Amino acid sequence: MPYETILTETRGNVGLVILNRPDVRNALNRQLLGELMDALDAFDRDDGVGAMVVAGSEKAFAAGADVREMAGMSRKEMIDTDFVSNFARIVKIRKPVIAAVSGWALGGGMEIALSCDMIVASESAKFGQPEITIGVIPGAGGTQRLTHALGKARAMEMILNNRTLSAVEALESGLVNRVVEVEAYLDEALKLAGEIASRPPLAVQAAKRMVNQAFEHSLADGLAEERRAFYNLFDTEDQKEGMQAFLEKRPPRWTGR
Repeated sequence: MPYETILTETRGNVGLVILNRPDVRNALNRQLLGELMDALDAFDRDDGVGAMVVAGSEKAFAAGADVREMAGMSRKEMIDTDFVSNFARIVKIRKPVIAAVSGWALGGGMEIALSCDMIVASESAKFGQPEITIGVIPGAGGTQRLTHALGKARAMEMILNNRTLSAVEALESGLVNRVVEVEAYLDEALKLAGEIASRPPLAVQAAKRMVNQAFEHSLADGLAEERRAFYNLFDTEDQKEGMQAFLEKRPPRWTGR
């Protein structure tokens, strides 16, 4: 389907979504967030796609929410429009989603990256939650996911005092998976996504669900759910194929069944 604020394409078995509002450094408005989720949902339903990449431009992944769109809104209007719910939808995508971040990832832009499963960053990437400077707080998971990722002290400094995180600091903190040259960051993200997309689809999706479960439930509940997911995979054709291929010392042929 045609989009106005994003670009989409398929690279082999990887779906690529590029945020495309360059005149405002990919500021996030309701239209962009809606189109982003429509595209990710479409890739999630596509059996030919095993993983996805979300990217912006070299200069800006996304420089936050579109303040012009929300500046005059009331509490009720914000609740009624509820554009923040789109961020929660990213987490519910079944297949892995990788954020390819270069330049600024601020506010809602950082929250999109945090909602993805992995982050590949360029050397120029800068992460921040500057909402405090405009009288609000992160409202799309920033206070929660950032604290899980970085710990209380650093999350407090970023959120309360507009402290930005460089790509190297993000790597050292475990926020991103890898940092590469600006010229290579998108290719590196696509490569990582392609490698994951080559794995058995049902096992990949179950593994993603279980890792996310670790952040949302108690250890005991998570272990019980992990055990159920593990046993359930023994009713799949991919499990039989994977183990038989291992025993026969040959590459497996995944079918997603």
